[in-house]
Amino acid sequence: MRFFRLVKCSVVVSSLLIIFSCKKEVKNQVKLEENDLIEIYNYNELKPLLAKTDERKIYVVNFWATWCAPCVKELPYFEELQASNENVEVLLVSLDFPDKFESQLIPFVKNKNLKSQVVLLDDPNENEWIADIDASWQGALPATLIYNSAKRAFYPKSFTKEDLFKEIEKFNKI
Repeated sequence: MRFFRLVKCSVVVSSLLIIFSCKKEVKNQVKLEENDLIEIYNYNELKPLLAKTDERKIYVVNFWATWCAPCVKELPYFEELQASNENVEVLLVSLDFPDKFESQLIPFVKNKNLKSQVVLLDDPNENEWIADIDASWQGALPATLIYNSAKRAFYPKSFTKEDLFKEIEKFNKI
């Protein structure tokens, strides 16, 4: 009799572990449309996306938030950059508050019809990851990291469309 109770308990525990492990995956990504996801990363999960090594690509990583007016103003430039350059890969790293993920970030991305990859950085150790991204960065938004296999540059400022495209041209000439 005791054996059957143990087996029953282990089945219940196993089932709960499976259910909760599946829920964790769903919590870290939200499907917007067919094939579109917003993923939630801590800095260690984001870090590999800041150091890709495809020699043919230019990577543009924009740090922004929905509440930042200059950030919102320049988002269309990054979208156009991605759409018009097959060798450019844009990543939009939202620094919105995690508790506003569903109420603000997801509706914003849908409303603006953003096509670039969007991720939410949810990591409370900003003093560590800000300095790791660039030692000169004070954490102000917007900020953009542009890199390829030969060069890396950080821009703690907003871009005009012309300035952004000029910077990309500098990377194309390398």
